[in-house]
Amino acid sequence: MADHPLAPTSRPGAAAAAAAAPRPASPRRAWARAGVLAGVAGLAAFVASGALTDVPESALADNAVYVPLIADEGASVWAFQVLMSVSALGLAVFGAGLRRRLDEQEPVGSLVPSLALGGLLLAAGLCLVGGGIATELFWQLGHADETDPDTVMANLAILNTMGWVWAGVGLTAGAVAWAGLAHESVGRRLAWFSAVVAALVAVAQLVPLQYLAALPGAGWCLVAGVAMARSARTAD
Repeated sequence: MADHPLAPTSRPGAAAAAAAAPRPASPRRAWARAGVLAGVAGLAAFVASGALTDVPESALADNAVYVPLIADEGASVWAFQVLMSVSALGLAVFGAGLRRRLDEQEPVGSLVPSLALGGLLLAAGLCLVGGGIATELFWQLGHADETDPDTVMANLAILNTMGWVWAGVGLTAGAVAWAGLAHESVGRRLAWFSAVVAALVAVAQLVPLQYLAALPGAGWCLVAGVAMARSARTAD
């Protein structure tokens, strides 16, 4: 029998089922780019803080001589604060994305994804602590002639150390190295590079030069972010 002209042309609920069908996955690379941003901002902060230590060697022995030499570097302190904030945000986003990426590749129950996230969150916390002193130092330099130079130098010492203790990135690099070498969850080149960075950060942490961890740490974020972004683009 022919269909009635007013009969429905599709089964009831078909439209709802079509609407509920999963949509194609969109490219997920923003988190990896956040790692690149964190690395670039960390290295830029290192450059910005250099103006605060570029003084004659003869000034190092007397705070009262040192402080007037950097009194006009308030802009460098402000830039440092902004860059540390950007680094912290980038590290947190990169860590969240990296955890998701490793969760998709690692064996069920593996601690590697959580360790990778935890390491970057530790570094992000140090960025906020190190950048936090910038506010106080900025205003002190703006009133250097009214501020105790010993207090200024104490805050400068915090700015020149705390924000650079990126030891947590070493933990993340070690976790990524294990993921790549043991389970091939990442490319082997990235895994070996991560192993080298983890070793460098460990050495920096075991000697009285913890702030040097920021250099290999920021470099790792930059390289790993680029590698992860390329990997996600290939998979799209």
